[in-house]
Amino acid sequence: MNLKERIQTFVDLGVFLKDFKEGNDNLLSDEFENLRSKIHESEVKNNWFTKDSTEKSLLAISDQLTQDNINSWLTPYNLSDIEEKKKVLLVMAGNIPLVGFHDFLSVVISGNIAVVKLSSNDNVLFTFLWEVICKINPNFSERLDYIDNIKERKFDAVIATGSDNSAKYFEYYFKNIRRIIRKNRRSIAVLNGKESNQELQGLADDVFLYFGLGCRSVSKVFLPKGYNLDKLFDVFFPFKEIVNHKKYGNNYDYNKAIFLMGGHNLTENGFLLMKEDNSLQSPVSMLFYEFYEDLDKVKDYIDENADLLQCVVCKEDIVKKNTHFGETQKPQLWDYADNVDTIEFLITL
Repeated sequence: MNLKERIQTFVDLGVFLKDFKEGNDNLLSDEFENLRSKIHESEVKNNWFTKDSTEKSLLAISDQLTQDNINSWLTPYNLSDIEEKKKVLLVMAGNIPLVGFHDFLSVVISGNIAVVKLSSNDNVLFTFLWEVICKINPNFSERLDYIDNIKERKFDAVIATGSDNSAKYFEYYFKNIRRIIRKNRRSIAVLNGKESNQELQGLADDVFLYFGLGCRSVSKVFLPKGYNLDKLFDVFFPFKEIVNHKKYGNNYDYNKAIFLMGGHNLTENGFLLMKEDNSLQSPVSMLFYEFYEDLDKVKDYIDENADLLQCVVCKEDIVKKNTHFGETQKPQLWDYADNVDTIEFLITL
């Protein structure tokens, strides 16, 4: 199976997902009902994976998987010369729906074999998409294997994603294997007070999509001194129903009680708690903020904490590698997690 065939298979998968969302006919339209069933099953197993969240994730993947996007992504690399397929272990996270899809895509589209350790929180949708891929192109059937116990097999390389604690375990256990180990990362936004209402609405997406559970979710904002928080609450208001989600609502009530009993000052609007705090990672249902007087000091802070940050949402003139407002959960194929070039890693195995 050559590179052209592999690319076409994923282009067809993107069309399948787009047709599902738009209700168009597709050669695999019979699978649409199965996908609806899997979306429901996924939510039953993991209440964070709501129908809306899952469909947003599927749409983001379909937007990535166009012919132009894949060609633009892969053109800089010399993939056609890969002769020996390598077995690459993928230890996937399960914080948002299909969060490990890009790693899987990178492995198999580069001509290698993915050995996947799925998260128990996200083991429904991925297996379904794999079945669809194999129906599109049966030649892919030998390019993936599932595994429960990583100690039972040998691999040529590992890409593992987890918490800071699990990353220490991964680093030790796979110390003799080529590896990419991903730890917890956070995302922040830096405002200068000149943002348009459209940009602030985009920030609302960056904060609330997937309940703020992703490493690309904005957990803290830097604001110019004197910034009126009501401007943020106004654009956040369309997400007010989020508090009716049982798990999110429980987090909101718990954090509000704990921080108020601790004597902390909170600003809240009934579905989001905002707290002035120096920390990067805010709990679910909370958004930390910090006022600044000197933007250069914020830039220095970003440079000093680069290894902890996934996205910096801001205007282009604030930092060199910024993420546009409303785009944190819509990464391009070449927007590698932790800025580690996965394809380059794979072709040098």
